[in-house]
Amino acid sequence: MLDPVPGPRDGFALRVGRVLVSPWSRLALLVAVLACAASAVVAYEPQRLLTTGWPPQVGGATAVALFAVAYGLCTAAFVPRPLLNLAAGALFGSHAGLAAAIAGTVLGAGLAFTLGRYLGQEALRPLLRGRWLKAADGQLSRHGFRSVLALRLFPGIPFAASNYCAAVSRMGYLPFLLATGLGSVPNTAAYVIAGSSAASPTSPVFLASAGFIAVSALVGAAVAWCKRHRLTRGA
Repeated sequence: MLDPVPGPRDGFALRVGRVLVSPWSRLALLVAVLACAASAVVAYEPQRLLTTGWPPQVGGATAVALFAVAYGLCTAAFVPRPLLNLAAGALFGSHAGLAAAIAGTVLGAGLAFTLGRYLGQEALRPLLRGRWLKAADGQLSRHGFRSVLALRLFPGIPFAASNYCAAVSRMGYLPFLLATGLGSVPNTAAYVIAGSSAASPTSPVFLASAGFIAVSALVGAAVAWCKRHRLTRGA
């Protein structure tokens, strides 16, 4: 028995379906999601809720887990991680605060990477034509783990933007998440310790953590300058 010939309505539905799942439609959806997330951050300032409005009745491991989830969602929506790291230290102390911040960092990076990979990669990869873009894409695609590890070790590179850019490359999930988790520990720990000791800004612990943040920022700027010249030569 022959299959029925698709009618005009079926043909229209098929065309609409192809348009909706096309790379540019998915990219438009990604842009809309990120715009809504950024607007929500501006309107509701969730970082203030985490620092000053945390429910006092929520404590223990439950509070740490909930904070990590909220942390991850906030980073995917472009909330700066230093603010969240300071909040983690102020709320939970250095040990639990560091655990919550690292878990939230990996969760947020994975969420952003997933959105960028499935909604933006197919449309954006053909646009990687400039010398710098090709060089950066080649570095991430061939040496993903060490490249992301370097990005995480030194501050100054926007966290969310680097996640979405890495998603456009061909690097895998596991190297990306492992490098994010390992590379984020030193600077995250410094901010969390600073947040936990912020009530005593003249204490040796606070001064040491603040000094580490400043030194790592200077070293990161120097490494970025050298890397810029290497990428230019490679391009």
